Amino acid sequence: MSSKPSWSGVFPAVTTQFRADFSVDLDATHTVISGLVRDGVSGLVICGTVGENTSLSVEEKISLVEVAKDASAGRVPVISGVAEFTSLNASKVAKEVQRVGADGIMLMPALVYSSKPFETAAHFRSVAASIDLPVMVYNNPPIYKNDVTPDILISLADCDNIVCFKDSSGDTRRFIDVRNEVGDRFVLFAGLDDVVLESIAVGAVGWVSGMSNAFPKEGETLFRLAKAGRFAEAMPLYEWFMPLLHLDARPDLVQCIKLCEQIMQRGTALTRPPRLALPDSDRLFVEGVMEKALAKRPVLLDVGL
Repeated sequence: MSSKPSWSGVFPAVTTQFRADFSVDLDATHTVISGLVRDGVSGLVICGTVGENTSLSVEEKISLVEVAKDASAGRVPVISGVAEFTSLNASKVAKEVQRVGADGIMLMPALVYSSKPFETAAHFRSVAASIDLPVMVYNNPPIYKNDVTPDILISLADCDNIVCFKDSSGDTRRFIDVRNEVGDRFVLFAGLDDVVLESIAVGAVGWVSGMSNAFPKEGETLFRLAKAGRFAEAMPLYEWFMPLLHLDARPDLVQCIKLCEQIMQRGTALTRPPRLALPDSDRLFVEGVMEKALAKRPVLLDVGL
């Protein structure tokens, strides 16, 4: 694998839909994905943090990738999150999602274990070597504690199929640090919703987005305006969006995003334990943010959606 994939634009971190008994609802998830593709998103991330990866069995993860491949029907790339406790298990899951047709994986550091930098690098290196798919390195230190620093990423530049860096640290300087060292070796993706415009300004060409599950057209419009350097036109949309985008930076981001998705009639708010429904005070807060947003929902500029 030598050529970089042409990943760019908004890739929602798709929610996994559940039935009342907490079993995975593949039909409802198919409907959610079909709606996102219809509304113009550029790609899909299945079984990410928002997709409740760590609450799913391996069999469920594989089924969800199959559903996404069917719903997308080749129109957009389907990337599967891989988040496991050990490098060996991560390799096993990666091989399985490759077998069922994923277009790439979004790979987390090994979960739970607080690894040293050389161990973090070795994890990415070994999993990447076990598959023939492009790999997006996923860094989310606020949630997962292990920080994939620019130095660690740069040390992986010799791994041909490690092609993309998704950073959810919120520190946009890292994109510049990476590019200063290895040029355009890695495709750069924003991973935290409420710094997306800043991330694009310093070189991100994609956005793995939580809130675009509820507002895919707004997300893709914001992205395309910023990518085209039309920041003056993007700012009013970004300012409108920001209270919603902040929800992506909370520890209970999955519940918040799913509640917004339910309000928009795009999915249900149900999450699988240990994630529980938002307490009333939090639910009322999110509903209030949504009420304000919908009361002033902007007319979107034409960006070719």
